[in-house]
Amino acid sequence: MKNKFYSYIQDLQNTITNALEKEDGSTVFREDLWERPGGGGGRTRVIENGEVFEKGGVNISRVFGKLPESMQNYFKVQDADFFACGLSLVLHPKNPFVPTVHANWRYFEMYDKEGNIVDQWFGGGQDLTPYYLFEEDAVHFHQTCKTACDLHHPSFYADFKKKCDDYFRNPHRGEARGIGGLFFDYCKPTAGMSVERWYDFVTGVGDSFLQAYLPIVSKRKGLTYSEAHRTWQEIRRGRYVEFNLVHDKGTLFGLKTNGRIESILMSLPPHVQWVYDHRPEEGSEEEKLLQVLQTPKDWL
Repeated sequence: MKNKFYSYIQDLQNTITNALEKEDGSTVFREDLWERPGGGGGRTRVIENGEVFEKGGVNISRVFGKLPESMQNYFKVQDADFFACGLSLVLHPKNPFVPTVHANWRYFEMYDKEGNIVDQWFGGGQDLTPYYLFEEDAVHFHQTCKTACDLHHPSFYADFKKKCDDYFRNPHRGEARGIGGLFFDYCKPTAGMSVERWYDFVTGVGDSFLQAYLPIVSKRKGLTYSEAHRTWQEIRRGRYVEFNLVHDKGTLFGLKTNGRIESILMSLPPHVQWVYDHRPEEGSEEEKLLQVLQTPKDWL
């Protein structure tokens, strides 16, 4: 399974970066191959200063070895080895009317001293972070997610949407990071859901990503915007940074397993503002977004 899934994310990385380069039309991804001292490595691809994408990364990694003590304590195991592979992407568009997007699909195995698999699971998801709310875009994104989920189980969309709404929040702000999507973790084989069926589900969601996001980019990337719109975008990007550095489990796992810092922090936007006690004008489009971020919404 680990080889099968790694082969899948290698192909998916190529598919996604090719489509994004075509959508931008002005620049290409820079590739960086790297090795992890403890075992494994990855292929980082970063796009910067494009006409559409100000900064973004579509990264794959395949790491393995002894599970660090901090993670042994987290998983409540001793002397375990691990294997993890996944694709992680974040795209920060230049135009404030185009939302930031994040997605991740990953697979994890844990072994005993004899090398036997003692645990395995899939995780991942995809979520949207707009700076200005276009409800039709939110509906499109969520409908694409639901369609991908419904092929595998009637409750998956509702279950994983709720997990996304619960996870991608800044509780210290009392608001969501964005308008959600899907989030799933510890998807382990059971009598009713084999590891092969989990593979089919996760790869189905991965295959839906471009359909979920690119139509929104195409529709909004040419809209005219002002410096005020950019300022709001940069203030909201600050909330994105706060979540990734304070609450995100993926960032924590990468840092505690001697991951590659440049790849882990690739998700941070290039231009951000933290304005003291900033409050948008009453009745404005900026305030409308904040109101939506207070309580999860059923977009469908």
